[in-house]
Amino acid sequence: MTMKVLYGASPEDVKGYDTERLRSAFLIADLFAADAVNFSYTHVDRLILGGAMPVEKSLTFGSGAEIGTPYLLSAREMGIANLGGKGTVTIDGKAFTLQKRDILYVGRGAKEITVASASAEAPARFYMNSVPAGADFPHRLIAKAEAKPLDLGEARRSNKRRLAMYIHPEVAPSCLLLMGITDLAEGSVWNTMPPHVHERRMEAYCYFDMADTDRVIHLMGKPEETRHLLIANGDAVLSPAWSIHMGAGTGPYAFVWGMTGENQEYNDVAPVALAELK
Repeated sequence: MTMKVLYGASPEDVKGYDTERLRSAFLIADLFAADAVNFSYTHVDRLILGGAMPVEKSLTFGSGAEIGTPYLLSAREMGIANLGGKGTVTIDGKAFTLQKRDILYVGRGAKEITVASASAEAPARFYMNSVPAGADFPHRLIAKAEAKPLDLGEARRSNKRRLAMYIHPEVAPSCLLLMGITDLAEGSVWNTMPPHVHERRMEAYCYFDMADTDRVIHLMGKPEETRHLLIANGDAVLSPAWSIHMGAGTGPYAFVWGMTGENQEYNDVAPVALAELK
């Protein structure tokens, strides 16, 4: 298991970032490697992003040595989304089978987590979000069919999409973690449009189901001084509370969104008019 540390940045600092520094501060491009577990710890609301792709063997993790606790989830909760082939997540001896686009909620106190793929030819790709938790909730598998869908946007504005809530008070409760998946309708390219900021929550995204030749142009930054990142399949990006987050793809794509902060009020946002963007 590896743990990379990211320290975040203020909006004033980001004004002077070149492309390389912007990517190093906000983009995680090395989440999925064969038979490896890779985590990135960010000081932005203490979110941990992780990726695991078991191919030839199962992978076990759970030590809290990197974060100063007995176990990784001694004082944390976690969401695990499967973005690949069928796989299994075993928590302290209890096994859960995840199909593609299922999400497993792992409650505070879990000690040992083992992930495995049903087939080496079609390995599972487990994407993880973990945040500090001050309450106990039971582990729960949320199948794709159990997620709560929300249809947004319009085809004529190229932003028609379906947002599916998984770890959410209306579906599967947690302490502070929110997690779900958004898919764009055929012919639409824009996500999270029009943009907004949410001062009391940060967010992270993992883009997937993209062709290797396609990219998502992810726009971030203060509304009056935007920046952009070019995102490839399997990349994750951090979105601090002060930043907008919207993007357009050169081809079909989907993304996992995860949030944490002061509350779980999904509509606690401040809309930004397109005319305000610069």
